[in-house]
Amino acid sequence: MIDNRRTGIMIAVTASFAVLWILFGVLFPDSWAGVTLSVAASPGTHTAMLRLAVPIALAAIGGIFAEKSGVINIGIEGLLIVSAFSAVIVTFWLGSGESTFAVSHHWWGLLAGVLVSTLFALLFAVVCIEYKADQIIAGLALWLIALGLAPFVSRIVFDSPNTGNVGTFDNVTIPVLSEIPLLGYLLFDTPPQVYLMFGAVLVGWYVLNWTSFGRWVVASGENPKALDTAGVDVRKVRYAAVILSGVFAGLGGAGFALGQLGTFAGGGETDMQGRGFIAIATYLFANYHPLGALAGSFLFAGLDAFQLRIQNIGYAVPSELIRTIPYVTVILVITFVGKTRLPGAAGENYESGED
Repeated sequence: MIDNRRTGIMIAVTASFAVLWILFGVLFPDSWAGVTLSVAASPGTHTAMLRLAVPIALAAIGGIFAEKSGVINIGIEGLLIVSAFSAVIVTFWLGSGESTFAVSHHWWGLLAGVLVSTLFALLFAVVCIEYKADQIIAGLALWLIALGLAPFVSRIVFDSPNTGNVGTFDNVTIPVLSEIPLLGYLLFDTPPQVYLMFGAVLVGWYVLNWTSFGRWVVASGENPKALDTAGVDVRKVRYAAVILSGVFAGLGGAGFALGQLGTFAGGGETDMQGRGFIAIATYLFANYHPLGALAGSFLFAGLDAFQLRIQNIGYAVPSELIRTIPYVTVILVITFVGKTRLPGAAGENYESGED
């Protein structure tokens, strides 16, 4: 009852602010409200939101699989970094703008990024499942290794922590449909990584909710003893789930690098800029629901696209401040909506046959 009341208050306050913002924006177009409303409603902001959502949404789906199985993978950010870097460097080595076996080298680069991310996820799984390492420490180690390895290799190849520019995927334009107002330029004249994002999220949702493997993943994270008693190998399920997290994160990192950036900057936080950690906040915000995580990624990517365009027109809104929004949102959701429920056995090692 209290949670429902809090949810109602949160929705009412948010809706009130939105209505006031739109009203003042329409009545006073030259005001701050008017300028920001025009930015929020512009096609450029919408298309940027979709592209920026790719690494967040896909990393979130990967994180859901790992954590629902009982393995907390906070190294998702590291998987985004290694996949993005690998995708760019393989495309560079093969030759951007060229093709092999009638397949563009950008697609080979994407495949390489996914493979490298999957290998790192497998390494993480071995350390956590086979050797029972602390999952939080192992995840941090994965992130730190990626944070140092990518710019190190880049310095060897390019004599700089930043790679050369290899260009990006061309938009996939569907005739007639691309002319539909709003939906046309959003869904039918967009880079292929956006389609990959939607497809991967739907696949993740279906597998998790409608397949035997999905039920095993949930049971592995909630009650591994019961799953073991039913004759299903908990270790294999957790290995598969963590490896899947590497596949999804690899698609996100490589797709973002080759679809949005065309290069990789290895300095500081790298081009990922904490999007892996934002992905964790996203699936916590969505309470481990893949479609909710997709919606959450749109929210956070939309805020990112909004602040970038605001800065371009002269409003100095620090991006560091905007990046705190996902974490503040999680706190607000916990406060007003209810506590995010972690899987019962998340973070716990399991050995078959133990009591």
